[in-house]
Amino acid sequence: MSVKRRTFLKGTMATSALGAAVGTGLLQPRAAIAAWSEKAFSAKKVDEAIAGLFGNGATKESGEIKLVAPDIAENGAVVPISVTTSLKNVETISILVEKNPAPLACSFNFSGPLEGYVSTRIKMGETSDVYAVVKAGGQVYSTKKTVKVTIGGCGG
Repeated sequence: MSVKRRTFLKGTMATSALGAAVGTGLLQPRAAIAAWSEKAFSAKKVDEAIAGLFGNGATKESGEIKLVAPDIAENGAVVPISVTTSLKNVETISILVEKNPAPLACSFNFSGPLEGYVSTRIKMGETSDVYAVVKAGGQVYSTKKTVKVTIGGCGG
């Protein structure tokens, strides 16, 4: 019994020490902190946000991207969105809202051979075009849909 107790105490002490190190800031997930694009998230226009993410604001319209969003969002604070694509070698799927104060709502990075699908909820301040931007095989593609908001979400 004492061997199991010692193993348990060692594990508890190691977990506590790790938690304390993270809590005080001694250990930080540097890769995750460095991965966000400040230019994209601070942009005020859709083209600027796309350029911040991909280096160029130009995209190609694609019928291989399916953006599912409600025609009318009763509450702009929680608008369900899903994006599916049949494009090969998907690297990134981003969702942007044209009339939000910060157009870039979210961006998902993929690695490896994964299915091009994301589902989330976003905030919308007013009726606006919602863009799904997909980077696949080194090319940037997009599609859009207008969503009417009846109750504001971004400060509304």
